[in-house]
Amino acid sequence: MATILKGSQVPRIAHYPKAKWTEADDCAFLAASYGLVPDEWQMRVLEAWLGRKADGTWAAGRWGLAVPRQNGKNGILEMVELFFMVALGLKILHTAHEVKTARKAFLRISSFFENERKYPELAALVKEIRKTNGQEAIVLHAKECARGEKCSCSGGGSVEFIARSKGSGRGFTVDVLVCDEAQEYTEDAQAALLPTISSAPSGDPIQIIMGTPPAPSMAGDVFTRMREAGVSGKDKRLAWCEWSVAGDVNVGRRELWAETNPSLGIRLNWSTIEDEYAAMSAEMFARERLGRWESEGSGRKAIKAELWDGAAIPASAVPTDGRRVYAARFAVDGSAVGLAAAIRPDAGPIHVEGIKVASMADGTAWLVEWLLDHHEKAAQIVVDGKAGVGYLVQALRDAKVPASVIITPTTDQAIAAHSMFESALHGKELTHRGQELLDDQVKAAEKRKIGATGGFGWAAPEGESVVLLDAVTLAHWGAKTTKRRPGRKAGFL
Repeated sequence: MATILKGSQVPRIAHYPKAKWTEADDCAFLAASYGLVPDEWQMRVLEAWLGRKADGTWAAGRWGLAVPRQNGKNGILEMVELFFMVALGLKILHTAHEVKTARKAFLRISSFFENERKYPELAALVKEIRKTNGQEAIVLHAKECARGEKCSCSGGGSVEFIARSKGSGRGFTVDVLVCDEAQEYTEDAQAALLPTISSAPSGDPIQIIMGTPPAPSMAGDVFTRMREAGVSGKDKRLAWCEWSVAGDVNVGRRELWAETNPSLGIRLNWSTIEDEYAAMSAEMFARERLGRWESEGSGRKAIKAELWDGAAIPASAVPTDGRRVYAARFAVDGSAVGLAAAIRPDAGPIHVEGIKVASMADGTAWLVEWLLDHHEKAAQIVVDGKAGVGYLVQALRDAKVPASVIITPTTDQAIAAHSMFESALHGKELTHRGQELLDDQVKAAEKRKIGATGGFGWAAPEGESVVLLDAVTLAHWGAKTTKRRPGRKAGFL
């Protein structure tokens, strides 16, 4: 090559709110004092993230970064965490998809505080370093603490490290939630972890999400939604930086390698990328090394067809014993109602089926009659929607259906229902038997935002409906969460 190309220091996509002033220079100065000198591109990310409003609060409450692997995104995180702990006294929860990744991050940041000879001033700040696997943490003394042997302060800045799971994060209250490896950041994890910053001691919480574009098999919808907001530029509380290519490109063009890998020629070698290009498929190379996302913008399909088709089983394999739940979902526009069922056997995945969709012009007498005929074997009856709910619930209660059997989900429960359904599909914890109407709604469904904390529901393209999919989703949630069990063995429906 006649000219040695170096990585572009400017992201292809950068969206962040205007700030009155920034902490970026102070953060970079502190980091450089301990050998973490930011590259130009890393400094750009710090400037995008660390802006302050005139009142001193963060200009953005959510910070995101997508950049191909081995470019140094974790170096940026080390700079920020060090600054947060030492200079601002903030409490951080650092999460990763894998235990080994969380452990590696802990060892890296703890090396600054354990080297008393090289960094005595950092070592003097330490109140406690926990090294037990799965409970790694660094806790610094409070600023007002005298730091004597009889120190009784509750601690100042801190960082705790955990690998994500369905229940991870419970019991933590922090200022900053870090989600590394966000391409594997599930809806269940978001539901469990986001409340850790709801009552941030600083009163000004931050969520940091970093990673690479999710592969088709990954549950990366939380990260994808943040990215879509960054691309659209409509979220005024989001700071997003992305190095990537758009659309179909010639992945062999070395100019693209430089445009998408800011550390190329700095800490990432050309020979490394050449070897990857030779070993990977074009699709994999475009995603992993050029940062190409599977979809651009919003309005994408909510459920991948291959995931849904892969969950289909023959009618002969449908379980007949377990906790049965029926769900009635009234369409948002009041035009129709869907009825569905789910059964949770003692072992194996939850099975779901659509039962019926009917126009509200036909009334709901059939629905009341059906549920009354089947309620004795139901662990739960879920009823949801803006129109018809009150009438149906009252009709069931008038017919002596116990109140404990009927549930009308809250908004938070509806959000949980959708994330559980999605996670179950990814985890192969859900089956169905291939019903044409339900299949069509699943494959047409898009996502719509619910609430302000990353929740979602199903949305139908214009002229279509997802009311049966909604009913199936709620039936699955009821079967997943109910503790009731009538104990009557009978046919599924």
